[in-house]
Amino acid sequence: MRMRKKKHLDTRMEQCDSLLVTSPQELRGQWLEQFKNNTAYGELDFNELHIELGCGKGRFIVDVAKESPDVLFIAIERISNVLVAAMELVLQNKLNNVKFINGWVDDVGEFFAEKEVSQIYLNFCDPWPANRHLRRRLTHQRFLDLYRNILKEKGEIHFKTDNLPLFEYSLTEFSRCDFALSEVSYNLHEHSPQGIMTDYEKRFHEQGLPIYRCVAV
Repeated sequence: MRMRKKKHLDTRMEQCDSLLVTSPQELRGQWLEQFKNNTAYGELDFNELHIELGCGKGRFIVDVAKESPDVLFIAIERISNVLVAAMELVLQNKLNNVKFINGWVDDVGEFFAEKEVSQIYLNFCDPWPANRHLRRRLTHQRFLDLYRNILKEKGEIHFKTDNLPLFEYSLTEFSRCDFALSEVSYNLHEHSPQGIMTDYEKRFHEQGLPIYRCVAV
């Protein structure tokens, strides 16, 4: 079902235009150079480029950006209704190390050059449970090949989900595609909250549901 356009969306998007990169293809291979020392809040020298694939309403990207001011974060989200909420949250927090792309994961190879990205966050993506939809899973080989191309040597994918079948499928797919696995957890917050949570993750944790996580290198 198609999501209905939210009221005043165009006006809200315009108010966040400083955060939205409308032609990301033009910055391919130049992200760090383009945005270092280019901020209203003072000079910065970004050391790494991290991207989040599907940022939702922005809770996660805001919190990780606060912890790592020397990292440039690019959040990719295809749904404008959701994207605008994330951008507004970044503005509220006056963060100068987060930019957004309104686009599709399929196009990451057009947005980023080979070996340009140090880390990818993949949080709670659609599990696409039907076998006929395997190629739509963001941990399918066709996407892993895209990620491998833009990741630096020893670059990392941080993957989290609440869906056990997707997690087990992803572990197999990572290994099959020659990614080394580490920090594999079948109940990340079993004893106490670990790391920064997304909105979904916080809700699932409060319901007592297990969170599955791994790092693929």
